[in-house]
Amino acid sequence: MKKLIFILPLFLFIACKQKPKNDDGGGSRTSGTVKMLVDESFSSVLQDQIEVFKLDYPDARFELIQGNENKILPTFLNDSVRVAILSRMLTPEEEKAYSKRSIPVFTSRFAIDGIALITGNDNPDSTITADEVVSILKGTSASGKQLVFDNAYSSTLRYFKDLAKIKDLPKSGIYTLQNNNDVIKYVAEHKNYIGVVGVNWLLKSSRDQQDFTSKVKVMGVKNTAGKKGDNAFYKPTQKNLIDGIYPFLRNIYIVNAEGKNGLGTGFATWLTGQRGQLIVLKSGLGPNKMNPREINIKNKN
Repeated sequence: MKKLIFILPLFLFIACKQKPKNDDGGGSRTSGTVKMLVDESFSSVLQDQIEVFKLDYPDARFELIQGNENKILPTFLNDSVRVAILSRMLTPEEEKAYSKRSIPVFTSRFAIDGIALITGNDNPDSTITADEVVSILKGTSASGKQLVFDNAYSSTLRYFKDLAKIKDLPKSGIYTLQNNNDVIKYVAEHKNYIGVVGVNWLLKSSRDQQDFTSKVKVMGVKNTAGKKGDNAFYKPTQKNLIDGIYPFLRNIYIVNAEGKNGLGTGFATWLTGQRGQLIVLKSGLGPNKMNPREINIKNKN
């Protein structure tokens, strides 16, 4: 009896220390739960992917944390969430946060997005050069044109700061709002402003916000001399994104540091596979790769 009294508490202690099976989201490449950080610029195209993925794999659950790139990236780097949808790859310095713990980081491009420049229908200008955009960003433009961005912390603004090779914005000529919808509305209601919006967001807004998108037009952009797309003014159509002749292109990546063969890994593989790429193509963006069309010739003889 004395032995039983000693063994019973020890057994209960060991049982309490065991990790629950579903503590890490459980499951496999097609089931369980995965937390994912999402640059809100890509929320619409990602939602389309998730909806179809869940039709194929109903046991998969996604917890999305959306926000601006500069605000969600620290959450990824401090290991709070290990899967992220971003417009850039991690720098070697950023990857050290995981390499120190021997956790590999896998990055896969699954789509090509364009950054559209929009202006009001009553604006006589319908074209602009990449050099003009850079001069506005540097504060050296004498054209009087002004750019309106979605947010001061967005990946869109970071893209153009990198393009112009500047760290700080000029005191005039650049405005930041709260989100992409605010940009569309502002440009629709104010003359002589140029809005900067991701193509995938603009396509979604065209369906959801007809009142404002019908009042704006997409501008054609001519690239800097010596670069692809410097021979004419191009709009961010799907064909121009795929051909790479529209000047303002950016990749959409899934960055996965799960460190296991889990749902994040399975979803990343699916995004770059045939099913995921067809959804990208249907969304109006450029896919990571064009799947070849197979032609079956039946011989009736």
